[in-house]
Amino acid sequence: MATNLQKFDLETYEPDDVYAAANSQVSGLTKEQVKERQNQYGVNILRETKKEPVALVFIRNFTSLMAILLWVGGAVAMLSQSLALGIAIWFVNIVNGVFSFIQEYRASQATEALKKMLPSYARVIRDGQEEKVLAQDLVPGDVVLIEEGDKISADGRIVFATDFQVNQSALTGESNPVYKNNQADTDTNKTSLEYDNMVFAGTSVSSGSAKIVVSAIGMTTQFGQIASLTQSMADEKSPLQKELDHLTKQISAIAITVGIFFFLAATFIVKESVAQAFIFALGMIVAFIPEGLLPTVTLSLAMAVQRMAKENALVKKLSSVETLGATSVICSDKTGTLTQNAMTVNHLWQVSDSYNVSGLGYSNEGDIRKSDGKKVSLADNESLEHLVRFAHLCSNAQVLPPDGDHPNYTVLGDPTEACLNVLAEKAGLSLDKNHAWAPRLKELPFDSVRKRMTTVHSLETPVDKSNYISITKGAPKEIAELCRFYKDQNGIHGMNDQVFNQILAANDQFAQDGLRVLAIAYRTVQEESDQWTQEVLENQMIFLGLVAMSDPPRQGVREAVEKCHQASIRIIMVTGDYGLTALSIAKKIGIVRGDDARVISGLELESLSDTQLKEALKGEVVFARVAPEQKYRVVTALQELGEVVAVTGDGVNDAPALKKADIGVAMGITGTDVAKESADMILTDDNFTSIVHAIEEGRAVYQNIKKFLTYIFNSNTPEAVPSAFFLFSKGWVPLPLTVMQILAVDLGTDMIPALGLGVEPPAPGVMNHPPRKLTDRLLNKGLLMKAFLWYGIIESILAMGAFFLTYWINQGNLSHLIASGSLYREATTMTLGAIVFCQIGMVMNSRAGDHSIRQFKIFGNRLINIGLITELIIFLALVYLPIFHGLFNTAALGLWHWIYLILCPFVMIGLDELRKKLMK
Repeated sequence: MATNLQKFDLETYEPDDVYAAANSQVSGLTKEQVKERQNQYGVNILRETKKEPVALVFIRNFTSLMAILLWVGGAVAMLSQSLALGIAIWFVNIVNGVFSFIQEYRASQATEALKKMLPSYARVIRDGQEEKVLAQDLVPGDVVLIEEGDKISADGRIVFATDFQVNQSALTGESNPVYKNNQADTDTNKTSLEYDNMVFAGTSVSSGSAKIVVSAIGMTTQFGQIASLTQSMADEKSPLQKELDHLTKQISAIAITVGIFFFLAATFIVKESVAQAFIFALGMIVAFIPEGLLPTVTLSLAMAVQRMAKENALVKKLSSVETLGATSVICSDKTGTLTQNAMTVNHLWQVSDSYNVSGLGYSNEGDIRKSDGKKVSLADNESLEHLVRFAHLCSNAQVLPPDGDHPNYTVLGDPTEACLNVLAEKAGLSLDKNHAWAPRLKELPFDSVRKRMTTVHSLETPVDKSNYISITKGAPKEIAELCRFYKDQNGIHGMNDQVFNQILAANDQFAQDGLRVLAIAYRTVQEESDQWTQEVLENQMIFLGLVAMSDPPRQGVREAVEKCHQASIRIIMVTGDYGLTALSIAKKIGIVRGDDARVISGLELESLSDTQLKEALKGEVVFARVAPEQKYRVVTALQELGEVVAVTGDGVNDAPALKKADIGVAMGITGTDVAKESADMILTDDNFTSIVHAIEEGRAVYQNIKKFLTYIFNSNTPEAVPSAFFLFSKGWVPLPLTVMQILAVDLGTDMIPALGLGVEPPAPGVMNHPPRKLTDRLLNKGLLMKAFLWYGIIESILAMGAFFLTYWINQGNLSHLIASGSLYREATTMTLGAIVFCQIGMVMNSRAGDHSIRQFKIFGNRLINIGLITELIIFLALVYLPIFHGLFNTAALGLWHWIYLILCPFVMIGLDELRKKLMK
C-alpha cells in the first residue's frame, strides 16, 4: 500500500473554495475517490517504529559493565572454593537485572497511549449520503461532521460552523476552549495551531457543531508529527547510569591492578606456586569488587521513590531519581503547574471606583471590598450590581462542586466564564434566581474577529425603564469603542475621550500585572426580536466596567522557586499562554528577577538560529505561545549547553519534550495518558513544589552512593595491607587475613550496614549547593584519598595491631610468628574482628559525611541498626561456632580481645571528629 505522506494546506481559501482545493465536493468523496486516496495516502493511524525485541531488552539488563563485573566476581568466589558466596553474588546480579527489566518494560508506551486518544468512528458525507465509518478509513478530502462531545479524528478545514468551540489542550497545553470559524485566514504570522479555521486530530469539541474537509491524516497530522518526534528519540542512559559505567571501569582497573600486583608478588617474592598465587590474587580482586553496590543503588533509589510518593511524586524509572538530583534547569509549564488552573476574579473596575475581590479558585468563599478594605453590598451600589449580575448572565459556563467522583471543582465550559459565576456568588447572588430574573432569549456567540459575545434577556424588573436588555462582554478596547455612554454610582453619563482613555489605561495596568480583562456593557432594546441584529445590539452601548482575573499561583510555589534559586537551579517558563501574562506570573512567583528578562514567542523562536537560541538561554527568558517541536528544540539546546534538564507537561504536545528531557515530569490530574507514558515521573497533585521535594531526594541518592563507596573502599586497605605484610616479609609474617575472611567482610558483615547508608534521607542543607556537574565523578581523588589513605590507614593500623598484639600477649615477644595452630587462628580472628568493629565506627562516620556525628541521631537509621546487629551476630558465629573455625580460620576470643575490639569504633569516630573540627 502506498503511503505518500501529503496533506492539503487549506487555511487561506474561502469556505466555498475549500472543496476544490482538496479535490473534493460538497456531496463528499465518491467510493472510487476514497479507494484511490486510501492507496495514495494510506490508513489514518499512527505508525509505530520497529521496537527492540523483548528478549534483547531482557539480556541487556544482565550485560552492563557492573553486571559483568559481578558475574566475574561470582566466578572468582567459586574458584576460591566458596560456592555459596559465588552463588550469592550471582543471585544479587539476577535480582537487579530482573528488576531493571520490569522497570524498563513498564516505562514508555507513548505510541499506544496516543492511539487510545483517537476516536474509533467518524461521521462523513460520501456520495451525498451521511454515514459512519472507522476513523482509520478517513482520507484527505473527506467531508466530516462533528458536534459537541466528539473527539476529532483528523486535521481539517472548517467550511461551516455554529457556535463552535474546540478544546485543544492536548496539543497546546492551554485549557480554555478555542472559538473556531470558517473564514479564510491569510495571516502568515501564525503557527499551525493558531488558525481559527482549522481543527486537529486528538482534540475534542467543547460546544457547537461544524463541517470540515479533512486536510491531513495519520502521521501527517499535528498529532502524528508529535508521535513521530516522540518515536524517533532513542532512550539515553541517565547521568547515574553513565556514572556507574564509569565507576565500574575505575573499580575494574583498581581490582585488576591489585590482583596482578599480588599475583606477581606471591610468585616472585614469596615463591608461591602459580596456582596458589592465582587463587590468592583472585581473592584480592574479589575484595576490591563492591558486590553490594548495585543492591545499594537499587535500595537507595527505591527508598527515595517511596519517600517521593508520599510527597505526591510517582517515579517510573528508578534511575530518574538521581537524575533529578543533578537537574540544573527546569522547563516548566505555567497553567496547572505553577498556577492553580482556576481562573479567579481579582479586581472590578468602574469609571468612578475600583474594587478588590477576595478568595481563590472556584470556591465561592470571598467578598467584594473597596480599595480601603470596606466590604461592599450590591444593594447600595446599582452600577456595581449590574456589572456583577450582567457578567454572570452573559456566561455559558458552569462550576460543579466536588463530589465522590471528583475531589476538585469541575468546570463545564470556558474557565474565564466560570469565574464570573463564582464572582456573582461571592457578591451574594443566587445563580438560579439571577437566571430566573433575566431569562436569555438570544445569543450572538463569541468569535475571534469581533472579540465579544452578546446575549439578550427579558427582565423581571425593568432596567432603565426597559424590560429587555442586551449584554455584551469581550475585549476592553473593542467594547469601549462601541459604547456611547458609561454608568457609575451617579447614573448614566455620555462617553468622552477622557473616560475612554481612562478605560484603556486601567486595562493596560491590569495587563501589565498579568491579569486577563473583560469589559461588560449593555443597552436596552425593543421587544421586536427581528431588530436583535449584531448591528443594533452591539452599538450605542452603556459601559459598566472591567473584570480582571488571573490564574493564581499555587500555594508554596514562591517558596519552592526560591529554594531552586538557592540550589542554583534555573527555572524557564515554557507556556502556550500569551507572553505578557506569562512574564507577569514569572515575576510574581520569582522565576524572573531582573528587569531585562526576554519573552520569546513561538514565531520569534522559529526565526532564531541554534546559536542565537543558546545565547538567549544564557539569560532570563520566558517562552510563550510555543509549538511542540519548539519546546523540544529548547530542551535540546539546553542539553547541548551541558545542562541537565527537567521538563513538566500535561498534553500530547508535551510528549516529545518530556521524552527528550533528562527527566520528564507529567501531571497526574490534568495530564493526558500520552504525557504520563512519555514522562519519567508523574506528579499526583500537579504541583511544582513536589518537583523540588523530588530534587532533594535525588541529591540525597547521589550523596548516599558516595557514603556507601567511602564505607566500602575504606575496608579495602585493611584487607590488602595484611597480604602486603605476608608478601614483603617473605612469609615471616603469616597471612594475617585469609581470603575467606576477606569475603566474610565484603559479603557478610559489611553488606547490610552498607545497604543502610543507601536509605539515608536528605541531609540538612542539601539544597544550599549547586547541582553536581556531570563531569564530577563518584569515585574521585578526594573520596579515594579519604577512604584509602585516611580511614584505610587507621583501620589497617588497628587491624595489624590486633594481629601482632595477640602474638605479643601470648608469647611475650614477636620473634617467632607461628603460621598455624590455635594461636594463629586467634590472631587472624582478631585481625578480622578489628576490621569488623572499625567498620561499625565507619558506618557512623560515612552516615554523617562532612557533618559532625553529633548532628545525627546515633541510632536513627533502622536498617543500619539491623545491619550492626547482623554483623555482630555473624562475627559471633564465626568466633564461637566450631563449624566455622576450619573454613574461616577463626577461634574463640577472651575478655581482653573484646576490650580491644570494642575500643576500635570509638577510635575511628573520635579521630574523624577531630579531622572535621580541624578542617572547619
